[in-house]
Amino acid sequence: MSTLLVAGISLFAPMTALAQDAHVAPVKEFISKNVETWLTDPVVIAAIKEQNATTAGLDEAGIDKLDKEWRAQATATARPMVDEVLGRELSKFLMAKKDASQGMITEMFVMDAKGLNVGQSDVTSDYWQGDEAKWQKTFSAGPGTVFVDGVETDESTQALQSQASITITDPETGQAIGAITVGINLDML
Repeated sequence: MSTLLVAGISLFAPMTALAQDAHVAPVKEFISKNVETWLTDPVVIAAIKEQNATTAGLDEAGIDKLDKEWRAQATATARPMVDEVLGRELSKFLMAKKDASQGMITEMFVMDAKGLNVGQSDVTSDYWQGDEAKWQKTFSAGPGTVFVDGVETDESTQALQSQASITITDPETGQAIGAITVGINLDML
């Protein structure tokens, strides 16, 4: 009897994986039609290039220091580092794009060549994304890469969502210079 149960579970495991991945194609289509078109906007490219020049010399200890500082400020009353990033032209650009999506986009943040946040629509829990799949499976994979993560339930809205991450490429050189992660409300797709 237990052998039969194990066999039954293993037969259904691929179906569960297929159901879980059903969101990937519609998310990629949304990204292609609604996000990729503005990833070469001068506001996006200039902000990433500027930060890449600033952070190029950072080592792991420097990155960890910035990330710890961000984490301490993310939920604090006084948060100069967080407020500086949210006040950037790129962050305002992302906030406007999010607002224009009428709830389809739940969050956005752009990362540099080190995986550090350059701009964002909302406060993230950490500043360094370089240790996460959203950066590793896009920037490290090079131009033209789109990575769609699994389905999650947004704690505040209870909506199903997924994050899509895309490599951002310098239109002049064709080289990867950063990445963006976009939260997509799957209930609205």
